[in-house]
Amino acid sequence: MRVFRKLIRDNMPEIMAAKGTPILTRALEDDAEFIAALENKLLEEVQELRDKEQPALIQIAYMEEILDALQKAYGILPEAVEKERTQKREERGGFEKRLFLETNQ
Repeated sequence: MRVFRKLIRDNMPEIMAAKGTPILTRALEDDAEFIAALENKLLEEVQELRDKEQPALIQIAYMEEILDALQKAYGILPEAVEKERTQKREERGGFEKRLFLETNQ
């Protein structure tokens, strides 16, 4: 028996059972625990993106799903995220120039 202790997608218990591998799960009722699990899942997916385990498209889509869940868990509206993103872009720019900070003096 392997122990995972990580957040999984909603349909995974049924998918695993159909494959003959039933799993034990529990619902994270505590908001702080759920948010921490989402943050850990995001870090896991970022590492998988860096490790090139799957195509970038798949990993980025997965990260967006996690970010969407985090946004909902924090009670943040999509419009607020877009407003903040736009404001930061206007104030500081985006990443089109690919600038990389080496040093400051």
